[in-house]
Amino acid sequence: MAIPKNTICLWFDKDAQEAALFYAEVFPNSKVTAVHHAPGDFPSGKQGDVLTVEFTVLGIPCMGLNGGPTFKQSEAFSFQVATDDQAETDRYWNAIVNNGGKESECGWCKDRWGVSWQITPRTLTEAMIAGGAEAKRAFDAMMTMRKIDVAKIDAARRGA
Repeated sequence: MAIPKNTICLWFDKDAQEAALFYAEVFPNSKVTAVHHAPGDFPSGKQGDVLTVEFTVLGIPCMGLNGGPTFKQSEAFSFQVATDDQAETDRYWNAIVNNGGKESECGWCKDRWGVSWQITPRTLTEAMIAGGAEAKRAFDAMMTMRKIDVAKIDAARRGA
């Protein structure tokens, strides 16, 4: 097995395997690839406990580390998921929020493990790239939202 050159490592208290399985279920091109058990006791666990979990999220290699309660997730790191339409936006948003997660502002939400997600329809990103008045209208519309409403962003882009 080839070891990726760069892997995102997410610190969990003790639920890395549960989180990885959830991500693999929700997102395409995602899977759990390996579960490693501790070869000895460690500060937050015992020999034989799940220590690390290797997985991919939308093709991105990740590792979950069951490091204990010392460090918490924060918005300083987030997965940004580009969606094609409202149905895809709703599917990911609802899967995260309805599984013990929490809504935030402007397309952001947190899963039940505290990992932040930006569920971002491509139309919003395209509006920001377009710049000028179109970007400003889409940005202003987004600032009033939790989950992004694609129809409202599209209307704002058109100046409607």
